[in-house]
Amino acid sequence: MTTSHPPVTVPERSVPVPASLSEIAQGVIGMGNAMPDKPWPPLDDREAVQAYIDELIASIPEGGESPMVSSIFGMADTGVPSETERIELGDFGVWQAVPEGVAADDPRVYLALHGAWIYGAGELSRLGASMTAGAVGARTWAVDYRMPPFYPYPVPLDDCVNAYRALLENHRPEDIIIGGVSGGGNLTAATILRARDEGLPLPRAAVIETPVADVTKAGDTHYTNSGLDVSYSAEQLEIVFQLYVDGHDRTDPYVSPLFGDYTKGFPPSLLTTGTRDFLLSDTVRLHRKLLAADLPAELHVWEGAPHFMFLGMAPEDHDRVAQIRTYCDRQWGARV
Repeated sequence: MTTSHPPVTVPERSVPVPASLSEIAQGVIGMGNAMPDKPWPPLDDREAVQAYIDELIASIPEGGESPMVSSIFGMADTGVPSETERIELGDFGVWQAVPEGVAADDPRVYLALHGAWIYGAGELSRLGASMTAGAVGARTWAVDYRMPPFYPYPVPLDDCVNAYRALLENHRPEDIIIGGVSGGGNLTAATILRARDEGLPLPRAAVIETPVADVTKAGDTHYTNSGLDVSYSAEQLEIVFQLYVDGHDRTDPYVSPLFGDYTKGFPPSLLTTGTRDFLLSDTVRLHRKLLAADLPAELHVWEGAPHFMFLGMAPEDHDRVAQIRTYCDRQWGARV
């Protein structure tokens, strides 16, 4: 999305890695974009696209599974073990994880919606459930929603809404917090908007980490942080957007939650991002939208952080987890 005003031309420049970051965080920024440069097949060839995605997952180096899980769930491994089980909900399922030390009758539950939109299923979803449960200290349902290329919008959103509906059968809404990062942040906001519009009660709170709030890419940092954010290239991002949207109107509030009407109700929210995040603008704009609707919303921005933070490996990642845990504890503690 552009305007009639001429663009600002910025001279070529070198941007140093902030010395204020931990050594691990500096190393993550310094490694550059790790996504493969291999060209994508035609996007209308769904079998070839799925094969490309499968190859991408298979190329994860040994020991790289935890960083990938961290990047698509917005958490870090706290070392707290969890018991996991699969729960089938018709055409899709969720992975339930109960962390050590949480009683079986503890009513609190965190509904985790993973990011990436095109991967994160199966074992990655199970590991994400366990990582998230350990991080937030509560029972977690990680939605193993169906994904593109075979299941583009609205199927992923349908699955997330139906998972929330299933949770409401045995949990009070005030016991539920919904959270997700990136595409999962998009699904978090869209799930709550659609659940509200369908007459379902609102959850206790939302954790919206660096969300894809506006798929039209109108946000300033799509351009100002292009090249600085080592998570994705602009070309890779647009392919993921095309696969998810599948030709649907990008200004639909359930596709781009920034266009939603928040004056009709939305729960207290925590939003997180980083100064090098290409979705910094999306996060800031959504935060301003919530405030304009007179809703309680916190915004936390990490210095030097790209979209996926530091892959769960740096002290900054654990600082974010601690912030999320504190927020969730506070929200659950405020239940009636």
